Parts: sequence; structure tokens; C-alpha cells
Amino acid sequence: MPKVDEQTQNIVKIFQRNEITEYFIYEKLASLEKDQNNKEVLLRISLDELRHYGVWKVYSGGDVAPSRFKIWWYVSIARIFGVTFGIKLMESGEEGAQAAYGEIAKVIPEADSIKNDENQHENELIAMIDEERLKYIGSVVLGLNDALVELTGTLAGLTFALQNAKLVGVAGLITGIAASLSMAASEYLSTKVEEGEKNPLKASFYTGTAYVLAVTVLILPFLLLGNPFISLGLALTSAILLILVFTFYFSVVRGVSFKKRFTEMVVISLGVAGLSFIIGLAVRQFLGIDI
Repeated sequence: MPKVDEQTQNIVKIFQRNEITEYFIYEKLASLEKDQNNKEVLLRISLDELRHYGVWKVYSGGDVAPSRFKIWWYVSIARIFGVTFGIKLMESGEEGAQAAYGEIAKVIPEADSIKNDENQHENELIAMIDEERLKYIGSVVLGLNDALVELTGTLAGLTFALQNAKLVGVAGLITGIAASLSMAASEYLSTKVEEGEKNPLKASFYTGTAYVLAVTVLILPFLLLGNPFISLGLALTSAILLILVFTFYFSVVRGVSFKKRFTEMVVISLGVAGLSFIIGLAVRQFLGIDI
């Protein structure tokens, strides 16, 4: 065994454990994958991880057990949110280790090669994974964005105009369902004209479903609570949480800035809601509505 000091050996064991853990994660994901292309890509990555494990083993002097919790955690996430999201989330969690490779490379030359594999080869392989749900992520974005912007504004305006939680909830529900059907139909026609890889029916389904999900979350407080202003506050909070969750998902799978997209969506949604507050109050005063 090549001689390294105890501190370096301890760091090597951490790397070694990460590699064997990821080997089992990729192997498990490959066994669950039905698409042959995706299965082969995942197996290739798993073999890379096993090869890296073997390099570190030379310097640690023995085997290291994988993290069973990490295996269960990331496989579960991949099953729920998709393989690409699970893998990219896992890889982003390893970014802190990348800096340590530079220091270790001064003692262990192979560390540079492993770092290059992690940064380039594996990313290229991950990009080869073909997931159906990612083809329709644009349709989901369309449904969610439109629902959040349109409905937060609608609910804000109705809250000040009507000041009755149940009426606002029912009106919002009717508006939301009608809008979701309209958006689904528009997405179907738009996708059909484009004649791309996307199936028009699936695209319209993803758009409509995303819209209905947002509608349900936003109007629920109005149907369950009696105070329209508390309901509006909860609806706006729910809108921000929806934006937070989906923006995080989108930023991981697409590798874009989370902060920029999140801020943009929140500013637009709350800006429209704020403007609708004023319009709703003005309409109430101008028309003399009192319910």
C-alpha cells in the first residue's frame, strides 16, 4: 500500500465511502429503469464509481461500507421526482468534496483523474438520460406560472371586492377550472402546430394538471376558513411555497440559478396580486358593492 499520513488516509476513506455509496445508488436505479438506454447509462456511471472506489482503496488499505441511508434516500427521491432530479441533487451535494480533490492530488496523483471524471464524463452521461417527464417540463411551467400569476391576482381582487371567503372561493374555483381547460386546450393546439417530439395530448395533460394543482392549493383556504383576508394571506403564502418547490426542482434538473428564477416568479405573482388589491378596492368603492 502506498504510504500516506493518517489525516490523508481519513479523507481518502470519506471519498471511498462516497464512491461505493454512489455505485450502489446507480446500480439500484439501473435495475429499476425500464428504458434500455437509461439503464446502460446508469450502469456505466456505476462502474465508474466502482473504479474510483478501487483507486481510493489502494490508499486507505481496506474496504469501507456504503451509507445505507443515502442509498435509500436518493433512490426514493429518484423514484418520486425522476432519475435526473435524484442524480443531479446527489451530485450537487458532493460539490464540497470537489475542492478537497485539489489538495489530495498533491499526495495522490490519481485524484485529478477522478475529479475530471466527476466533472466531465459523468455529467455527459447524465445528459444522455432520456426522461419523458423532462420533455414536458415546459408544459408544467406554463400551467403553474399562469395559474399562480392569474389566480393570485384574481383572488386578491375578489377578496377586496366581495369580502366574503366562500364567494371568493367559489368564484376562484369556477375561474380556475375554466382557465385550466382553456390552458390545456391552448397547449394541445400549440404543441400540435410545433410538430416536435412532444405528444400534444400529454403536453395538454401536464399543463392542465399543473394548473389544477395550483388552483386547488390557492382556493382551499377560502373554502375552509371564514375570514377572506386570512384566507388570502394563506393563499399567497401557499403560492410562494409552490414557487419555491417547483423552482428548486427546475433549477436542479436544468442547472439554472434558483435565486434568480424564484425572485422573478415571486415578484411577478405578488406584484399582480398587489395591483389587483387596488383594483378590487377601487371597484368596490366605485360600484358601491356591499355583500
